[in-house]
Amino acid sequence: MNPAGSNLSVAAIWAAIIAVTLTALVTRLSFLVLGEHARLPPRLESVLRYAPACALAAIVVPDLLTVGGQLQLDWHNHRLVAGLCAAGVMLATRSILWTIVVGMGLFSALRLWL
Repeated sequence: MNPAGSNLSVAAIWAAIIAVTLTALVTRLSFLVLGEHARLPPRLESVLRYAPACALAAIVVPDLLTVGGQLQLDWHNHRLVAGLCAAGVMLATRSILWTIVVGMGLFSALRLWL
């Protein structure tokens, strides 16, 4: 058993680290090396435009909907209330600054006074 308490050997851990590093390097460098020679199909390019928004939603939405690891969809969930108000401000104004100000201000006020 290694010092970290795992059943994996030190060599297996280093092999995994090297494999993940090489995989990350190859995938990232392929776009730089190949450049315009390797074109993605237009349909795939249009779908990939939504990837950052989907990744952000996958991080933010579970945090908005849960309190203490339990689903809470009522007005006592300060993050959900502030998030919905911030989304409304974003839809109405299209201003990122006002969205942040309203969302964080409302969340702070609800958290401090309720």
